Amino acid sequence: MRRCPSGAITYDAPPPDMIFRRIQTLASGFADVSVLLSPTTERDAPEQEVPLAQALAGGHPVRLLDLSDPDALCDALYDQATPPPLSAPVLPMGNRRQVARLAARALNPGAETLPLPAAAPYGAVLVNEDACTLCLSCVSLCPSGALMDNEDKPQLRFQDDACLQCGICATICPEKAIALVPRMNLGDSALTQVVLNEEEPFACVECGVLFGSKSTIQRITEKLAGKHALFATSEAARMIQMCENCRINAQFNATDTPFAAGPRPRVRTTDDYLSKRKDH
Repeated sequence: MRRCPSGAITYDAPPPDMIFRRIQTLASGFADVSVLLSPTTERDAPEQEVPLAQALAGGHPVRLLDLSDPDALCDALYDQATPPPLSAPVLPMGNRRQVARLAARALNPGAETLPLPAAAPYGAVLVNEDACTLCLSCVSLCPSGALMDNEDKPQLRFQDDACLQCGICATICPEKAIALVPRMNLGDSALTQVVLNEEEPFACVECGVLFGSKSTIQRITEKLAGKHALFATSEAARMIQMCENCRINAQFNATDTPFAAGPRPRVRTTDDYLSKRKDH
């Protein structure tokens, strides 16, 4: 990396965190960022990152220089019109995601959200409340903890700042109720947990203990009651609406319970074995 008289910073080769360095440099008060590609640098990766950098830079130019002629490089750096730097530069601190967010906030004053290109590592999760059954499969597989549950009630929560847009939640959702939106939330709400979907818990028909969600119990009842051999009768179907403790008690006390058996056989002792021996 080196500073040029035109007010730009030139990277001799794109580092792995090129987007992070570009945005941080512009937010620190530099007017322009140019990335000089070396002859051995693969072009696909940096070219795919340029739209994301431009979306976060708020109109500040971010260029890739694919030049091997020193004279052409000199012309590209010295002859370009130097834009004005950021009037109120900041010093972004924290991890890379926090630095990118603080820098984008400084480069886009007044903006609440920034639309980003597809496959950006920042974004939101949208949930179709009518299709979501709050099975919480997405919560168990979210690698960054952006999706969370609530131990007190059926609830799906989301924190925008932690989402990686990896797509695991949308892939694992059995109801296909999750969609990804590439964007960067610059407001304070990105750092807080918001509720994507919630329901009232279902009360056990025997003891009243809350468990599951109403929609889930209702759907299971509609699919199994009177249609499955194990829930053919009304008494058996009623067990679907019981908590785990009441369900076990109902199965144990039923007339056709699989737990029922005949009297336990007498325990065999040594005398039983010796009595069958001919030499005893």
